[in-house]
Amino acid sequence: MANRPIRIAPSILSADFARLAEETNAIDAAGADYLHVDVMDGHFVPNISFGVPVMKALRGLTDKPLDVHLMIAPVDPYLEDFAKGGADIITVHAEAGPHLHRSLQAIRALGKRAGVALNPATPVSAIQHVIDLVDQILVMSVNPGFGGQSFIPEALTKLRQADALIGNRPIDLEVDGGVDADNAKALADAGANVLVAGTAIFSGNDPKTYAARISALRTAATSTIA
Repeated sequence: MANRPIRIAPSILSADFARLAEETNAIDAAGADYLHVDVMDGHFVPNISFGVPVMKALRGLTDKPLDVHLMIAPVDPYLEDFAKGGADIITVHAEAGPHLHRSLQAIRALGKRAGVALNPATPVSAIQHVIDLVDQILVMSVNPGFGGQSFIPEALTKLRQADALIGNRPIDLEVDGGVDADNAKALADAGANVLVAGTAIFSGNDPKTYAARISALRTAATSTIA
């Protein structure tokens, strides 16, 4: 595993949308490294979340990197809008279109960090031939579309495989789905350094709890066995 710092990326999908500005400010102040922005189209995944206007509103509330996960197909027509709207990292799914290489090229040409996400049934080998265009790999540890799902243990094997593919390249390895303080160490040991957490941080939507929950995730991920 390369020496990649642990980053905690709360998923804004689990925030209270009626208080989105307050929630964003609270999660920023609580020590989030990234804000993870899940964009769903009701086509590629069986749910609809929000689009560029909401992401732009988030951009106006925080200086933290916006880690934008596009669960949409087709994706290429929307890359420029998300880039101009303030995304810092744009992650597309390997399964969302026939030309992943072109999509990654387009994201980089827009001056953004390029990520590629893998659904649970998609092997790491799917990105072997585009790895040098990738800044972040996102391993889905649930089927994308809804929060609150149970972690799929096979994701640990896939993280180890992705970590081996990364080698010494400056690529972050992200995991999303069922992440909490109980499995954070196992995920980090498997190579993950960006932990996306929704329910584990936002459950109850009480801003007073966010800092402790983020800290618990970070502490668990960086803990060592005595």
